[in-house]
Amino acid sequence: MGLVNLEEAPVNLGRIQVEGPDGPVARLAYADPSRGLVVDLARAERLRLERQGAGSEAAVRLARALFPGSMAAAIGAGPLLVEAAARAVEAAGEEATLPLDQARLLPPLDPPRLRDCMAFEGHIRNAYGRLGRPVPPQLYELPIYYKGNPETLIGHEAEVPWPSYSSHMDYELELGFVIGRGGRSLTPEEARPYLFGVTIFNDFSARDAQAREMGGGLGPAKGKDFATAIGPWITTADDLELESLDMVARVNGEEWSRGSIGQIMWSVEELIAYASSSEPLVPGELIASGTVPLGCGLELGRRLQPGDVVELEVSGVGLLRNRLGRPEAPRWSPAPRSRH
Repeated sequence: MGLVNLEEAPVNLGRIQVEGPDGPVARLAYADPSRGLVVDLARAERLRLERQGAGSEAAVRLARALFPGSMAAAIGAGPLLVEAAARAVEAAGEEATLPLDQARLLPPLDPPRLRDCMAFEGHIRNAYGRLGRPVPPQLYELPIYYKGNPETLIGHEAEVPWPSYSSHMDYELELGFVIGRGGRSLTPEEARPYLFGVTIFNDFSARDAQAREMGGGLGPAKGKDFATAIGPWITTADDLELESLDMVARVNGEEWSRGSIGQIMWSVEELIAYASSSEPLVPGELIASGTVPLGCGLELGRRLQPGDVVELEVSGVGLLRNRLGRPEAPRWSPAPRSRH
């Protein structure tokens, strides 16, 4: 395959689903979209070790220690992860590779914590303007975020469940920033080395449910926590031109949104520093940027429909594609309580 040159290009790391002896399992993978292939890193490392004389059981144990099914756990190894991935890819043969279009891509990250910010002023003004509300001053004072549900993350080509309680579905064009090491109470000047990589983040939203529940004075819950798409992989940050990432959203092949990270009001370093204020950041944590200006249907006066295909593309990272499913059948909803 040839050595992954870490001096020349970012590295794309993700997760794929493969069949194990007891059913499907998650495996860490290296993706090379230019050659249309992925490498099963644990398998490539096991084969490399066996060629060097390691016994089969020892090779399996060592390979799984370096490349567990959890990306968050693997990121905790620090620079060793990317170095080990480069070594495994260099030695990988056909036994450990498969065509990219035949791989089932899982969410590239299983984060222990998920935060989504509002860091683009243009989106804030557009969204509040559509709702006929003034922009709260706090959004200019703090990089506000809410915490989402990591258990509802979906990957590239996964179907988006349409919750039974919503008739107004929307996408959001965002970036996701993956934390590479633990820290606490960082300053923005200290924050950049804590960024492991970048992924594409589609914060699917049930707008009617979101509007109703946020009237209660807390953040979004059911309006967001049914599905968030990330992927197709994590692109390591060291050699990525982070300040010049261009972003586009298409629905059924039609461009709806276009933006750039250059429009951001709170820098990536400020988002990381604020998240760490008086609480620990942990490896594998995910912090999303919030939506770029005109980066969702709410700002455009447009709605998604069942069966729509949403593509988010970011220069230097990749393309994330998902199809909206059919609305789920209702089961139960809470009845209003009487006032006393």
